[in-house]
Amino acid sequence: MASDTHTLEADLLDRVAAAPDLQALEAERVAVLGKQGAVTALLKSLGGMTPEQRQVEGPRIHALREAVTEAIAARKATLEAAELDRRLATETLDMTLPVEMGPQGSVHPVSQVMDELAEIFADLGFSVATGPEIEDDWRNFTALNIPESHPARAMHDTFYFPRPEGGGDAALDPGFATNAARMLLRTHTSPVQIRTMQAQQPPIYIIAPGRTYRSDSDATHTPMFHQVEGLVLDRGIHLGHLKWTLETFLKAFFERDDIVLRLRPSYFPFTEPSAEVDVGYTMVGGRRVLGGSDGWMELLGSGMVHPRVIAACGLDPDEWQGFAFGCGIDRLAMLKYGMDDLRAFFDGDLRWLKHYGFSALDVPTLSGGVGA
Repeated sequence: MASDTHTLEADLLDRVAAAPDLQALEAERVAVLGKQGAVTALLKSLGGMTPEQRQVEGPRIHALREAVTEAIAARKATLEAAELDRRLATETLDMTLPVEMGPQGSVHPVSQVMDELAEIFADLGFSVATGPEIEDDWRNFTALNIPESHPARAMHDTFYFPRPEGGGDAALDPGFATNAARMLLRTHTSPVQIRTMQAQQPPIYIIAPGRTYRSDSDATHTPMFHQVEGLVLDRGIHLGHLKWTLETFLKAFFERDDIVLRLRPSYFPFTEPSAEVDVGYTMVGGRRVLGGSDGWMELLGSGMVHPRVIAACGLDPDEWQGFAFGCGIDRLAMLKYGMDDLRAFFDGDLRWLKHYGFSALDVPTLSGGVGA
């Protein structure tokens, strides 16, 4: 039996060593170690032997299996290495051939700036509030201390909807009971502030970014544009809180520590006192760059929320005080990323989008810098 085992081992090892390729080697493995293989048959025969025979033949058969298994593994490694060498010697890749990239999308600068604003104000404890773009006259004007006859309405070139037949706008907005109200495309995102003050109790810390509409069009105005407004309503709020908030926001947004603000008295019906916010700039290569104080550029409107606005939302202006501010998101994008014409934002020119757009992976973070 011992001589038979040695003879079988020599024969099997010769067959494994002679396998010309991986397919032939796999066939030998199945013939030797498979369910019907020669070595497997010997292992099955151990069950019919006496204990004395198993003590003698068992180690020999197991040694045979181990020897054949190791030989197969070694031959497989040799054949795989030879196949890899052959492929490396014969296969080539022409790196000079043009690659078809396919359509490449990008994040619009306005969307990128909105994400940057949300990131900055979230760090200051603000949440993002939204509202409908089709608003009623009361929330867009009257609740903001701009009654029907107020001359400030001339500041807004408004897109009005026709009045619905059969009486009033309550059919369009069941929550608003005044049938005399008209529906319109919101001229600012201030109605979101009204809706927020109506829906929740102070303290309130929100920003309201979104689309707004006015009948105006030139290099710096479009009929549809993007605006962000901020609202704080709490106890003991004063103008110093407003200035600090705007200064902190602009330093983080433009990623400069030399941002200087100048507040000029102004007029807005919904704030009192009101202030235009100018930001200092320097001239670099013939362009205005925010930072320093070589000159001043108007950037935001702001002020303390008018007591009448607070009262119109059902809150007590003697208990709650607040400030509000607003600016154009498109203008912020132009100043930060160097665009000259606002109309190009909405032309859909793929060349412009490819040049000024952002990768989907350019996610603004305060730790990494909100700019791309």
